[in-house]
Amino acid sequence: QVTGHLDDCTCDVETIDAFNNYKLFPRLNELLESDYFRYYKVNLKKPCPFWNDNSHCGIRDCAVKPCPSDEVPDGIRSAHYKYSEEANNHAEECEEAKRLGAVDESLSKETQQAMLQWTRHDDSSDSFCEADDIQSPDAEYVDLLLNPERYTGYKGPDAWKIWNSIYEENCFKPQNVKRPLASGRGDDGGHMFYKWLKGVCVEKRAFYRLISGLHASINIHLSARYLLQDTWSEKKWGPNVTEFQQRFDEVITRGEGPRRLKNLYFLYLIELRALSKVLPFFERPGFQLYTGNESHDVEIKNLLLEILHLAKSFPLHFDENSFFAGNKKEAAKLKEEFRLHFKNISKIMDCVGCLKCRLWGKLQTQGLGTALKILFSENLIEKIPESGPSYGFQLTRQEIVALFNAFGRISTSVRELENFRNILRNMQ
Repeated sequence: QVTGHLDDCTCDVETIDAFNNYKLFPRLNELLESDYFRYYKVNLKKPCPFWNDNSHCGIRDCAVKPCPSDEVPDGIRSAHYKYSEEANNHAEECEEAKRLGAVDESLSKETQQAMLQWTRHDDSSDSFCEADDIQSPDAEYVDLLLNPERYTGYKGPDAWKIWNSIYEENCFKPQNVKRPLASGRGDDGGHMFYKWLKGVCVEKRAFYRLISGLHASINIHLSARYLLQDTWSEKKWGPNVTEFQQRFDEVITRGEGPRRLKNLYFLYLIELRALSKVLPFFERPGFQLYTGNESHDVEIKNLLLEILHLAKSFPLHFDENSFFAGNKKEAAKLKEEFRLHFKNISKIMDCVGCLKCRLWGKLQTQGLGTALKILFSENLIEKIPESGPSYGFQLTRQEIVALFNAFGRISTSVRELENFRNILRNMQ
């Protein structure tokens, strides 16, 4: 039932399905299985900043197994992340200079300056996320392939509280406008809500749709990798059609399900657009996906560039020029509100009681936050020099890993939808 055009876009569902499922998804999956992208550093011990609740889900499927540090490749673990070829060359030249007993003052000053610029940039206010301090002793590497996102049994009031807090306090929505199907409320079929949504500016409408799309994507993963069998001898995960229908069937959800799925496609377009825009940053010869295994790193960078070129070739991209396009002062104020609302959502992820859900929630919000940062940094990206460090626009390894894994989750959701369509068709 989810077909045709998407609101606020020139694109349609069918174009995305064909492009994602047959062209992009297989390549992206291969990328995300590589060492550079599978290890994500995260602090799962941060306390919830909004309410006193340190209760953790006791179900074993909620647990996250961190990596013993000797399993993480040296290049990723090393504190000196290789931002660029130039940084590597400087380091090598410094070593060479020391060895020869020479002192090259200008070089060390330049290197110090570069380091300072990077640190300053990483702490700057262009971020849409409350990033973890990865130097904290509580931050640990997690192998995402060994901790897949799937149904854990975490549900009920605690899970509801998280989503309620996200929608009610961070989606620009007035208190008197009730969300459709919000728990325990008289529902007018969403009439008042959609009247409100239609009346707000395109940016606020987009914000709501991004969050709704993220929620839909997470629900698809839980339905597609559901615990179907749990015996002492084996656990079996797979698609649960009933669970999927509860969340998305048009009749059961009184028309809400198809809207949620269209918001998932909207989220897909936003993140795809960010990938197409960030190509110049990754295309520089100096940029390396550094793990320490040189031939593998070259191979993975080539695959990454192939994916970004593919993203760029997509025929019906979302046009973000309609965002923040009005009065400059008003636009700047709205953009800052947008950023702070999203930052708040990234903080709420530290309140999720299931650690596996917290891991994937943090990663996906950081990935979407990075996509937004890219879309709002177009001028800086255009000015990136072809060689040498990029001072104006920078992405940390954390942001890069989150950006591609978050898009990988949405790409997987679109692929899983195709699977559910086929199952439902065969059941009729």
